[in-house]
Amino acid sequence: MDPATDFHALKSLLQWQVELGADEAIGEAPLNRYELPEAAPAPAPKAAPTVAAPEPREGPDPVVEARNAAARAGDLNSLRAELEGFPHCDLRMGATNLVFADGNPAARVMIVGEAPGRDEDRAGKPFVGRAGQMLDRMFDAIGLNRASPDAETALYITNILPWRPPQNRDPTLPEMNMMLPFVKRHIELAAPEIVVLMGNIPCQALIGQRGITRLRGTWTEVQGRPALPMFHPAFLLRQPLMKREAWADLLALKARLEG
Repeated sequence: MDPATDFHALKSLLQWQVELGADEAIGEAPLNRYELPEAAPAPAPKAAPTVAAPEPREGPDPVVEARNAAARAGDLNSLRAELEGFPHCDLRMGATNLVFADGNPAARVMIVGEAPGRDEDRAGKPFVGRAGQMLDRMFDAIGLNRASPDAETALYITNILPWRPPQNRDPTLPEMNMMLPFVKRHIELAAPEIVVLMGNIPCQALIGQRGITRLRGTWTEVQGRPALPMFHPAFLLRQPLMKREAWADLLALKARLEG
């Protein structure tokens, strides 16, 4: 039988080559392993993606509309009416009630809170429920009460937003910017001697700063009036050890009123 076609002969030849150290097959043509491969052609540059220009906003600017509406209000009743008729804030669609204010508009002290929660949305008043009860106890301790008919011992209370955000989330910056003209006009019309900024949101909206732990207890100014940042009562319910700082702020407020 021809050895070229004999299986056993071919297998013996292969075993003999392995024993001699052959560990890879070689082709019939010599291979230059030092030759560099031909460079692959560079890919054609991709065209830059086209970015569509933003479509122009349809309709009026809600912030401009808010400024115009707030400027039209000559008193607190007309300001409330302007807010009730303001169509550009989507929060109103999910809210039960407009939360405008509570207390005595002639009060020397005006409190500006953050936004209505569930209890406030149902009642149509700011600071009710557990946080409201905490606020009442805090200010009762220095002789101030939202139910007082006497301006010397009364409180007047409002919020940055008049409608409850979904799930009690924080107000967004566009929402605050939209409502800010109404808040500023509210302060102008009520004309308090002192403004209390209750929590981070009013501090961000009215003095452009956040960080209530750092800001609290330090007097600042809002629309030409002394303003005092303080912890929000809801925060104090979660962090009762901070009541000591809140008490110090209340004493500072009382001293300012008496001095």
